[in-house]
Amino acid sequence: MRSKRSGEAPVERLRRHLAGADEGWLFASIASQVAERRRELGLSQAELASLCDTTQSAIARLESGGRPPRIDTLLRIAEALECELHVELRARVTKGG
Repeated sequence: MRSKRSGEAPVERLRRHLAGADEGWLFASIASQVAERRRELGLSQAELASLCDTTQSAIARLESGGRPPRIDTLLRIAEALECELHVELRARVTKGG
């Protein structure tokens, strides 16, 4: 299914946005929060990866902004970091309206 406005599939638009191609706000924020919380808990990237059933390199890529994680990975990371994951949809603010 493609967006009528851009000709781009909604999933591709979301992937581009999460990867930082738009403003980068969401993924950059999550990446820094993961790194900060991991350090607060005194965990290495390898230790966090083990708790999340992923690899140290995947945690490093996430923290460096290399690639947006899947939602199931984010849920496992949130659990390992003793955090809640909140996802929110908001109506777009249109110009002039």
